Amino acid sequence: MLQHLAIRDFIIVDRLELDFAAGFGALTGETGAGKSILVDALAFVLGERADAGLIRGGCERAEVAAAFDVAAVAGAVAWLREQELDADDGLILRRTVDAGGRSRAWINGAPATVQQLREISERLVDIHGQHAHQSLLRGDAQRGLLDAHAGLDGQAAEVGRAWRRWRETQALLDAAADGAEALQREREELLWQVQEIEGLGDGEPFSATGWEALNAEHRRLGHAAGLIEGVQFALALLADGDAAAESQVDGVAARLDGLAEYDPALAEVALLVQSAQAELAEAVSALRRYADRAELDPGRLIEVERRLEAVLACARKLRLAPEALPERLVEARARLAALGEASDTAALAERVAAARQAYERLAGKLSTARGKAAKKLSEEVSRLMQQLALAGGRFEAALLPVAGGGVHGLEQVEFRVAGLAGGETRPLAKVASGGELSRISLAIQVVTSRAAAVPTLIFDEVDVGIGGGVAEVVGRLLAELGRDRQVLCVTHLPQVAARAAWQWQVAKEGAGGRFTSRVTPLDAGGRIEEIARMLGGVEITAITRQHAREMLDAG
Repeated sequence: MLQHLAIRDFIIVDRLELDFAAGFGALTGETGAGKSILVDALAFVLGERADAGLIRGGCERAEVAAAFDVAAVAGAVAWLREQELDADDGLILRRTVDAGGRSRAWINGAPATVQQLREISERLVDIHGQHAHQSLLRGDAQRGLLDAHAGLDGQAAEVGRAWRRWRETQALLDAAADGAEALQREREELLWQVQEIEGLGDGEPFSATGWEALNAEHRRLGHAAGLIEGVQFALALLADGDAAAESQVDGVAARLDGLAEYDPALAEVALLVQSAQAELAEAVSALRRYADRAELDPGRLIEVERRLEAVLACARKLRLAPEALPERLVEARARLAALGEASDTAALAERVAAARQAYERLAGKLSTARGKAAKKLSEEVSRLMQQLALAGGRFEAALLPVAGGGVHGLEQVEFRVAGLAGGETRPLAKVASGGELSRISLAIQVVTSRAAAVPTLIFDEVDVGIGGGVAEVVGRLLAELGRDRQVLCVTHLPQVAARAAWQWQVAKEGAGGRFTSRVTPLDAGGRIEEIARMLGGVEITAITRQHAREMLDAG
């Protein structure tokens, strides 16, 4: 979940540090106070488009940082590991934009691209009410949500594997039928590659480890004379003669040992010297063993250099790094095996037919299950829409056939809605009203809350054009979502704010055309005053406060 947001010189915010809690929180304040700026700041650090217009007047750059707890978000942790980014201590996203419109981003301190910000943010946050950052507008997200809600993820993955097996086998058959001569040329090329790389191993399979060992041996043999001379020099200083270090340390150890009888304070020093004496003796012993087996071997050096040149020559021919040759060997052998199978077109045709039948059988079962799930989801969301000032509106999880099928099955999933006046359904992405889109999305999220994996939901403009009993329904539904995830709602409605577990007030301060937004966490008394203000009236009266208190108690 989102834990912390730090904003600096962003639009009208100078400096702001916010610590977020779990559950349902409300963001309230007067119109124009800058409530949506917080949502904009979060969208910015999550990868939305940026320009110099986001920088506070008179400042050089804007900066936003967000910290997340991702320990329970398996998809986010897996993505971070795929990107070789540390995931052990949570997640920190940071982004800046300067006066020239140049944007920079970091993930856990490492430079990142805006695309990487978007990829990780899709696993963490959904911002509802803004078309550009709304996962429910993406076709892949709609399909994934329907499958997850119906428990079809496993079936969908199996269909994807069956599709790939079919298409790979078909590709082999097409290649065999259309290019037997080309296949033969490819086979000869692969055989040459295999023979070349296999010949580099000196009787053993050539490997990355073997390449490293060969380089290490070359370094040792190439510097053998210097190594031997250096070891002999070290032995002369350490062990040969009465003036050698070993003899000197032995004398010091014996002298201190005797002196310690007269002053125990020297006993500890004597022990340290004795320890050094033992380590020095061990070092001398190791150097003698090295000197005994070290020798100049020009013949072996010539052989190692010959092998090195052979590896480098092979790598140049294949335009690869030497350490990549073992992987190319594995790939070439696998491709040769596949080409061997491809030469038998009759057998391949049978395999293609079997793979296609397997795909169609699995995809057909998935389509049937999706059809049932789509009907149920459509009915449940449509029913909930009626409670959200969308009376007469209708939601449809449409299944649109894909000619010939695809990796995701025989259809694509498209969320569609009919306008409030009825009529034909149209894609959710084409819904014009931000408030309408937010409430439809809210209905979908409530119905599918158990399946959705995103841990933080942010709703903006959900209260546009509604009030009274519908506002109470919105508040109840948001509170329901907040039971098992983090929910933040920007709202003008006291009925919604009263349902929140925690509440912040946004206010605009300043004078002379220089303003800034301030965010204040509200305690129980502060919430009563803010809810009373939201209830309206020129003055906040005791009756208004009592009404606000009753709303909070009921929430």
